[in-house]
Formats: sequence, structure tokens, C-alpha cells
Amino acid sequence: MEKENVIVVNNMYKSFKHNDILKGISLTLQKGENLGVVGKSGIGKSVLIKCIVRLIEPDRGEVDVLGTNILKCNDIELNEIRKKVGYLFQGGALYDSMSVRENLLFPIRRTQFVDKMHDAQELIEGSLRSVGLIDAIDKMPSELSGGMKKRIALARTLILKPDIILYDEPTTGLDAVTSGEISELIIKIREEYNTASIIITHDMKCAKIATDSIKIMKDGRFLEQGTYDQLSRSEEKEIRDYFI
Repeated sequence: MEKENVIVVNNMYKSFKHNDILKGISLTLQKGENLGVVGKSGIGKSVLIKCIVRLIEPDRGEVDVLGTNILKCNDIELNEIRKKVGYLFQGGALYDSMSVRENLLFPIRRTQFVDKMHDAQELIEGSLRSVGLIDAIDKMPSELSGGMKKRIALARTLILKPDIILYDEPTTGLDAVTSGEISELIIKIREEYNTASIIITHDMKCAKIATDSIKIMKDGRFLEQGTYDQLSRSEEKEIRDYFI
């Protein structure tokens, strides 16, 4: 049976002044799929996923998210779609002045996701258990390691039970062991929450563990798509170089 498409991007362009970043990008993400986007730093990978949720406005193209053309949405409609799309920022973007509990409560209050405080606490505790950090619930961000901050940021993303998660360099700045743990956690989250994900990364270990397929990006376009094993056997040098 054919899987449902949850994101469809068609011929998307984005420039900043005279710098062309995205040059006709197209991709499809299916329900339950983990799609990796790999490429060197500064080539527009993060711009791509920010355009998908209109944190950055594309110059032209089509973007369909969960059956809705988001480029035609008004602010209210766009916010409803964004509730269903979790976004894990590179640095985690935790609020330093808030405890872990308060960081996780913030999106619940902002979106009025639940009405009763005890329901909110159940969501917070459930999300923290999913990432293995229930004991950190009353810690401050300054008390957390880099890997713990990533996990807490992911727990906050899970609070609203998104259908899609966009991961922006989920393992950057982490040691090899912690990077592997975060990559395994991405798989666990997919199994537990039935999410589809786009994973922006230059960490090939993360790509190997966490993705079903990979698109390799260069100069604002996709060079090739395939599984990790397929791409690692490519005869094209600029593809093969990522796997050395």
C-alpha cells in the first residue's frame, strides 16, 4: 500500500540579496519516514527546513505540509500546522532562566494544548521519560551537559505530540558516544510517537543510524538520494567522499 506524503516540496528557491541558497529544491517525506539531508556547512540545509515551516519565506515554489499548502496560509492557519510540526534547533534553544519543567510547560501554555495543570504535568513527565531524563525535571539548563540539553529540547518538541519532527544538526557539538545515543533516540522516538522526520546533519554516523534514506545537497540542489548503503557504494567521487 502506498504511504501517505506528509511533506511535499516542489521547485523551491531562496536567495539572500545576491546569494542564491536554494535553487529549485524538491523533496517528499512520507509518513513514518526518517529522511536525512546531508551536506557541508553553510550550503542551505537549515534554510530548507526553516522554509518548510515558513520561519523563512521561500522566494518561490510549493510547500505542502500535512495536506495544506502553507504558502497560502494566514497566520492562524500556519500556527495550527506548526503545532503538528516539532522543530529541534541546533543549540536546543532552552530558556536559561527556566527549569526543565518550566521549559517543557512553555509550549503547552503558549498553545493552550491542555486545560488542566495536572494534565500538563503528565505530558511533561511522559516526554521526559521518553528521552530518559525524568530525574532532571527540576534542574536548570546550566546544570545539564550538552547531550542532556539535546534530550530536554527533544522532550519539549514531543510535548505537543507532533506528526513531523525537523531535526537541525541533532548531534552537533557532541562526543561520539553521546552522538550515537541521540541518533538511537531519534529511532526510538519514531517508533514511540509514529513521527516522520527530516534530519539535517553532516554527521554520517547519525545518518547511518537514524535515517531510512539520505539526500546529499550541494550548491543549493540535491545531487543524489538513496540509503546509506547505496550511497556509500557510489562511483561518484563527490558522493563517495562523504563516506570516507
